[in-house]
Order: sequence, then structure tokens, then C-alpha cells
Amino acid sequence: MTTRALVTGGSGSIGRAICLALGETGLEVIVHGCAHRERAEAVAQSIRDKGGQAEAVCFDVTDVEQTRQALERLHRAGPIQVLVHNAGIYDDAPMAGMTLTQWKSVIDVSLNGFFNVTQPLLLPMIRTRWGRIVTITSVSGLIGNRGQVNYAAAKAGLHGATKALALELASRHITVNAVAPGIISTPETQALFDRDAIGRLVPMKRAGTVEEVASLVSYLVSDVAAFVSGQIISVNGAQA
Repeated sequence: MTTRALVTGGSGSIGRAICLALGETGLEVIVHGCAHRERAEAVAQSIRDKGGQAEAVCFDVTDVEQTRQALERLHRAGPIQVLVHNAGIYDDAPMAGMTLTQWKSVIDVSLNGFFNVTQPLLLPMIRTRWGRIVTITSVSGLIGNRGQVNYAAAKAGLHGATKALALELASRHITVNAVAPGIISTPETQALFDRDAIGRLVPMKRAGTVEEVASLVSYLVSDVAAFVSGQIISVNGAQA
């Protein structure tokens, strides 16, 4: 039976690269989207065009009941043994001017969304005594960033959750790790960082690629990474 992988936020730039990379390894990929169902469908189709197995699903990770129902439907086809939690948003503002909505919305998607998606998958994963969980976080959760107190708090929370959950699941041969990208070349970051800014912030003097992030995720969900767990691994060009 083909191992199934769910990638939340699979319709975005980094999520798409992760989905394509996992599809190339032979996993059956479930591409999650929320606001952009057509993008999730396009990613799934790209995987199928290359001979892989994929489907698109859409649900709001902040909605507990909607998420539970979607996962129940997916489980009818068998357990999901690989989870990449990539869903996240940012809504930047200095904290002195940050609204409660800005604070809550960012934490709700990244951190509460992690619980809403991961918790229902754990017992089925435990029963198979094999699993891989990877959270996509950020260098902001490690070193902070001006105007991103909400985002940094959410990602740092995922780092703590990653380490604690890794301890809980270690005896069941389930690994839990986090990948913390720095400045990665996407349409969003290209609008925020020009070449001079990247030169100042990144010792390697360039932005990373989505493929570099996806390659690390592919490694972490593979059999050869069975002894790697509880780690936060940065992809940041030596950015402190």
C-alpha cells in the first residue's frame, strides 16, 4: 500500500515544492488548500502528470469541526503516515500598533492549526508504528523579527511543540522535526526584500530556493532519517 502524505498549505510556493518533491519519492500526496482550491488542484494535477498519485482537499485548519470531518473522510482510504504542516499566514505590524485580530489570526493558523490537524492523525499513525511529522516554521521563531511578534510567537510555539511531541512518539518509530526557512525566493519575499536587503541579512548573499526547503523535507520523511527527531533545522544561508 502506498504511504500517504498530507501537506497543509500545499497550494503556496513552498508547499507546492514540497508536494512535488514528495510525489517524486513515490508518496501519495494529499495537497491541502483553503482559500485557493484551484491552486491545490493544479499542484495535484502536476503530480499526476508526472505519474504520481495525488488529490486536493480544502478545509480551514482553524475550524476544528471542519478539519475533523475532512480528516475522517481522508482516513477512509487508509492512514495518513506523513504530515507536513506548512499552513501559515503573516499579518505584520509593530506590536504597539498590532490589533487583537492580527495576533489571533496568525497564531490560529500556524499553532492552533497544527493541533487541529495533527492530533486526529496521531492514533492511526501510532497503530501503524511508523510516521513522519514535519512542521514548517521560520527563522523568525528562532531569532525574532521586527514587526512579526505574532508570527515569531506562533513559529516558536511550533518549535516547542515539535520537541515535546517527538519525545511522546519516539517509542512508536514516529519522528517529529521542524524546518525553519530563512529568506526564500517566493513572490511574497521578492516584494519584501530587494537584492541589497538580502545581501545585508544573509551571509550567503542570496535567497534560498523552495526546492532547497523541499529537499530537506523529503529527507526528513524518508526511511534514512529514522534516527532524526526533535530537531529544528534551519535553511537560511547562515543567517544568525
